[in-house]
Amino acid sequence: MGNAEVPLHASERIDDLLTNDLKIIQSDEVFSFSLDAVLLGRFCYTPPRGRIMDLCTGNGVIPLLLSTRTKAKVVGIEIQERLADMAHRNVVMNKLEEQIQIVHGDLKQASSQFGHGNFDVVTVNPPYLRVQGGEQNINEHVAAARHEVFCTLEDVVRTSSQLVRAGGRVAMVHRPSRLVEIFCAMRDYKLEPKRIRFVHPRAGEEANMVLIEAHKDGKPELRTMPPLLVYKNKTEYCDELMELYYGKHDGASPINVT
Repeated sequence: MGNAEVPLHASERIDDLLTNDLKIIQSDEVFSFSLDAVLLGRFCYTPPRGRIMDLCTGNGVIPLLLSTRTKAKVVGIEIQERLADMAHRNVVMNKLEEQIQIVHGDLKQASSQFGHGNFDVVTVNPPYLRVQGGEQNINEHVAAARHEVFCTLEDVVRTSSQLVRAGGRVAMVHRPSRLVEIFCAMRDYKLEPKRIRFVHPRAGEEANMVLIEAHKDGKPELRTMPPLLVYKNKTEYCDELMELYYGKHDGASPINVT
């Protein structure tokens, strides 16, 4: 089917998106997706149809990834105008306008715009770090992606709970250091953590990411998935990630992303 032509701005480039036939506009000066988005896009539950909301969508990488797994309609919200424009052009370039909608807006207002309980799944790769002094010298787009400049963890959890239907699911990737805070916030807003997976750089190293799935109004019962070890040596991805990124796998063990 090919890709539609879209304009590129200064510093932007077009990359292949993993093993799919998708393309993605990126810029190191503004935003490039990283492993956390890829893992969240594979970890989260996807209904065959229905509606999915992706908060903090950035350049739209998670909606693009979800389009390969489901026919559900996907809405991505991004507060930074430049990133929202990049996400919209990514949707157009991949001819996914019928499935994906990009909204330039504040996630804290999302429930006013989209109503309560109208989504089957909410995904979010939020800023990981609280805003602290001494961080003002970094790129404003990078600062907003890393720090809670436009939304706090509580804002993200509250909005997710408002948007998802009863029995629906919220999937998040975050830092393990904030896991207790995440769990407490989720329970405050009637989201019950049901499934988690820790991501470790290598065997013997502390986890630096955690994938979390919660159910709206769910009953208490938490499953801990097998840990993901990103590298099997100093530089080589594990078989699971080789499959995700390059479609290569030695066949010795099953792929177990979800």
